[in-house]
Amino acid sequence: MSIEKFSPSLSFLGDQQLQKRLLELGQLATFSAGKIIMEPGQFIKSVPLILAGTIKILRTDAEGNELFLYYLEEGETCALSLTCCTASKPSEIRAIAENEMTLLFIPIQIHEQLMDEFKRWKEFVSSTYQHRFQDLLTALDAVAFKRMDERLMRYIVTKMKQLKSNELHTTHQEVAKELGTSREVISRLLKQLEKKKWIELGRNVIFIRDDFEELISK
Repeated sequence: MSIEKFSPSLSFLGDQQLQKRLLELGQLATFSAGKIIMEPGQFIKSVPLILAGTIKILRTDAEGNELFLYYLEEGETCALSLTCCTASKPSEIRAIAENEMTLLFIPIQIHEQLMDEFKRWKEFVSSTYQHRFQDLLTALDAVAFKRMDERLMRYIVTKMKQLKSNELHTTHQEVAKELGTSREVISRLLKQLEKKKWIELGRNVIFIRDDFEELISK
């Protein structure tokens, strides 16, 4: 695979010299949907920059329970990975490829050089921290202040936008795991949405009305 084909994915950086350096010094890697990219406890030696596809970021506890935090898409990197990479600490999150995707791994030494040489890279890293901090606050607010039915509906909207589809191919157990609750609770809440005719349940698939986001905001 030619790395040059991914040049347009870096156009958001603006600085062509920076883009060239990233493509020259980064290491290209592809992942299929469902592939685990990073595990808790794993040491991170490179900064992952998404060139194509989407990554799902999850927080896990000692018992293996998971909580969905946020998605990362083309042109983004992970602030938590940046922190662990810079501080030489092990990962505290699990990263999973949501679909077929391509990453450009920037070795930590190169990342540090780019921080000194390119103002645009420094701005990109700073912006990443700000955006992800807001994502984490949103996830915390959802857990602390919102009912599970509200969290489920927002989760469905997030998935719709991320996948650009009204069909979510997932199981009730997978949804429950990401929201930190039981399958029985999710199944009951999904049935309630189905009775309202806001969604339709199939085998390992949820069909969602086009106006779902508008309905839940009323």
